[in-house]
Amino acid sequence: MLLMPINMCRPGMRLAKNIYNDDGMVLLAVNVELSQRLIDRLFSYGIDYIYIEDSRTDDIIQKDIIQDETRTRAVTEIRNTFKKVMEDSNKRGAVSYYDIGRNFRDVMKMIIDDLSAHEGAMVMLNNINVKDNYLFQHSVNVSIYALMLGISYGYSRDKLEALGLGALLHDIGKTKVPLGILRKPSQLTTEEYNEMKNHTTYGFNILREEPNIPLLSAHCAYQHHERINGSGYPRGLHGDEITEFAKWIGLVDSYDAMTTTRVYRRPLLPHEAMEQLFTGSGTMYDQSQIALFRDKIAIYPLGIMVRLNTGEYGIVSKLNIAVPHRPIVRVLQNASGIVLKEPYEIDLSKKLSTLISEIGEIKVDDLKLDVDNPTILK
Repeated sequence: MLLMPINMCRPGMRLAKNIYNDDGMVLLAVNVELSQRLIDRLFSYGIDYIYIEDSRTDDIIQKDIIQDETRTRAVTEIRNTFKKVMEDSNKRGAVSYYDIGRNFRDVMKMIIDDLSAHEGAMVMLNNINVKDNYLFQHSVNVSIYALMLGISYGYSRDKLEALGLGALLHDIGKTKVPLGILRKPSQLTTEEYNEMKNHTTYGFNILREEPNIPLLSAHCAYQHHERINGSGYPRGLHGDEITEFAKWIGLVDSYDAMTTTRVYRRPLLPHEAMEQLFTGSGTMYDQSQIALFRDKIAIYPLGIMVRLNTGEYGIVSKLNIAVPHRPIVRVLQNASGIVLKEPYEIDLSKKLSTLISEIGEIKVDDLKLDVDNPTILK
């Protein structure tokens, strides 16, 4: 299967995986043949990528570590909770959200059970989601990243639940930030940025009063923008003044934000974002935490379409467990523009001078498609 950008999809292609809406309902089912109307519909929902059937990549199958039901439940709980907090913002006096902890503990159990069932596997997260729900999907992504790292680090079940709750709710304070600032498509003014930074304090104040939320989880919302050299906010904490959980969440929060498409900037390539993290190693982020993140997260998911710095086009066909940021790429079109009848594979862990230069957003004119049989690349 191919993980293809929606702007490259053409009528006649067939879906290789179901597409769900936020309520867990199937929007389009596997094997559905795409029409232009369906492609336009998916585009209007803000869906960036979909899995497409392809005869030369039938052997490449991504097995989801997180079940669709789990992800849907998590996004739904986040969405409903955040919207409730937004609606209550104008109410006078204190507002209690005593059910937050109970509802989200059920979600934590589902996520932890899914991850534990695939212990040793690497997480592959794809931003196949609706752009309008960035805050909700981002919260779920950060929680999955953090929990996988926590499992690898050896945390107990209780600690995993506290870490997962802190990660899932780390941005709940943004519900108190004016929508005009939260959704502004251009750079924030100094005053607006200062208000945006207040989301850490808002989040802490919401969560610390809830009896079903561990205080440590509330501190994750408070401290996830702190950095070990004291350059973060809101209090400019240093080193061990920052809780270990908040350091994990700050790391994965930064990575997911850097690699996600936003209206005001293009996303970084996964290896570019990883380089940014390592640039801050020992100053902004904990070096050992970055190393574990690098070893446990598959930053290039199976089936993603890529262009190499050599000019070759292909897809990620296999993962290198030892060096997940340098996968094996199946080349479908060589540097001369010749589409190959017999693809070949390049192990980027062995050809160190060869790098992924683009993912997903490849021009249709560059990667030639067979007009008569558009499910198969020429």
